[in-house]
Amino acid sequence: MIQIHNDSRTLVLVIHEIYGINQHMHDFCKLLSDHSLDVICPNLVERDTPFDYSQEEAAYRNFMENVGFGYATQKIKDILSDSKDKYEKIYIIGFSVGATVAWLCSEDDCVTGVVGYYGSRIRNYVDLTPQCPTILFFPQEEQSFDVEDLISTLDKKNIEIHKFNGKHGFSDPYSPNYNGESAEKAFSKMVRFIR
Repeated sequence: MIQIHNDSRTLVLVIHEIYGINQHMHDFCKLLSDHSLDVICPNLVERDTPFDYSQEEAAYRNFMENVGFGYATQKIKDILSDSKDKYEKIYIIGFSVGATVAWLCSEDDCVTGVVGYYGSRIRNYVDLTPQCPTILFFPQEEQSFDVEDLISTLDKKNIEIHKFNGKHGFSDPYSPNYNGESAEKAFSKMVRFIR
């Protein structure tokens, strides 16, 4: 688990991808803490060593078989419950499966806002309507679904959606799909949202 305390009244919960807490998560949490925010990134896969990007299939199988969206969501809700009296604002930022978990927590009344990066599995939970302001970042293309179809399905109150050049993982500088310009634009929108 990553925990960074800056005596902030705002907490940002970061939810990692299938790989676990890798260098991208460490760097991202550090960038958030540079904005004087408190940051928690729980280790949902409970592995000391994260999966490598070359182990995508094994990482996905591990998440689906040993973690799952139900367990991951409950773990985040437990952290929300423990944190809600300590902070004025709590934001959740998730990546890929983490974005879907963030989406599943968007009905919790202590959540100030949600940001989801390429949450492809949100398509399985489109009946949910966030109770807090929610920003979703999608790439131009996804292998497993039609981005435009999902965006039109998610046209609901409280949801702001942005599509960026690139593919799934465009915000991760360690990913072969990294797109620096898109990553920077998304990060700037996210920081303005939290501020």
